[in-house]
Amino acid sequence: MAQEIALDDFRSGLRFVLDEAFEKVGGVFLDPGESLFETLATISAAEASKPLGPGSGNIAAKVNHARFYLDAAIEANRTGEYKPLDWASSWRVGEVTEEEWRNLQDRLRASYGEIRAFVDTFEGWNDRYIGGAFGIVAHTAYHLGEIRQALQVVKA
Repeated sequence: MAQEIALDDFRSGLRFVLDEAFEKVGGVFLDPGESLFETLATISAAEASKPLGPGSGNIAAKVNHARFYLDAAIEANRTGEYKPLDWASSWRVGEVTEEEWRNLQDRLRASYGEIRAFVDTFEGWNDRYIGGAFGIVAHTAYHLGEIRQALQVVKA
């Protein structure tokens, strides 16, 4: 017999791992101080702009790509459609100024805020939406790991 999880319990668990990935570590899968926004706060525009190697972009591009993914999820949730997107365009970020770097981070934070608002208010959770939520956590954690590894190169 299948057991259902209460919607409030699901939301609470999802918020917890989203918070860990984006804002503040709660001890599930990251070490203290290693969330995405905590990590980005330690990176200058010059460091975010450094090329990391052929075909791998820079940290600014990784941040833009993570934001693009969130925006794609937001749009799909609004429209109920998954449209083909120009994913390659999300990686086309070169050198950034301090202002551009702040703007990239602000846009990521705003997109994350929209995801959090969706989690807090959406009532129609099914396998597609739950899978999408897992995808957001996994995608963010993956690129956070890439960014943290890239820091070893750019800060060396």
